[in-house]
Amino acid sequence: MRWPLWRVAVAERSMEPVLRPGDWLLVRRPVRAGRTVRVRPGRLVVARQPGRPDLLIVKRAVRREPGGWWLESASPDAGGVDSRRFGPVPPGLIEGAVLARYRRARGA
Repeated sequence: MRWPLWRVAVAERSMEPVLRPGDWLLVRRPVRAGRTVRVRPGRLVVARQPGRPDLLIVKRAVRREPGGWWLESASPDAGGVDSRRFGPVPPGLIEGAVLARYRRARGA
């Protein structure tokens, strides 16, 4: 069993203006490893990039496809890699759904 809430830092610009580098995300993930995350179109999710499972990405779930979820960047011109490059993301690679975004106070 694992803690269902997870804190993730945003490091890249591919989701601007929705998310910016330095933002922190509160992410809900399944309590038991191996369970899939409930995803709905329009929801921000944290997933492992297909082909590079060590790399976490934050993207918007656009639609359900036969092979998984189609995930897109808000700002593809910022160099973000999304389903336009690697195709649908299998449900098992989606780690959690974003619940909230916050910014750490300066000096903290």
